[in-house]
Amino acid sequence: MSTKPNKSIFLADDDEDDCLLFEDALREVSTSTELLTASDGVELIDLMEKTVPPPPDVIFLDLNMPRKNGFECLDLIRQTKAWEHIPVVIFSTTGQEEMVRKVHEKGANFFIRKPGSFPKLKQAIKQILDIDWTKHSWTPAPENFYYQY
Repeated sequence: MSTKPNKSIFLADDDEDDCLLFEDALREVSTSTELLTASDGVELIDLMEKTVPPPPDVIFLDLNMPRKNGFECLDLIRQTKAWEHIPVVIFSTTGQEEMVRKVHEKGANFFIRKPGSFPKLKQAIKQILDIDWTKHSWTPAPENFYYQY
């Protein structure tokens, strides 16, 4: 039986409780995944400038953050040659259709509304970790883009 290679995830979220919950859920889903967190968009970009390459396997990006929000980060990621192919999953409390449409157009790979329960959070993280991004580095059609648990 082969073991899955280690994965690297970046999480940008200004809510400390959400970050801790995410980390707990991730540890229950995958013990071989490295998680690096940023408390806002400025920290995320600094982190990426210092550590990429190698790129993370996926970035979970909150939209509403101070200093540099998720929309600004997504723009910068998609405009930077070394980062443009990194999968970006929007991970936000908002589920407004306009916001979902906007990040889809900007090139996010998925939009997950933050689930209201720990089991659903684990399910959401597992679903994203199970994607083979080498085969799915595309953004799905709008009807398959938004997940609400």
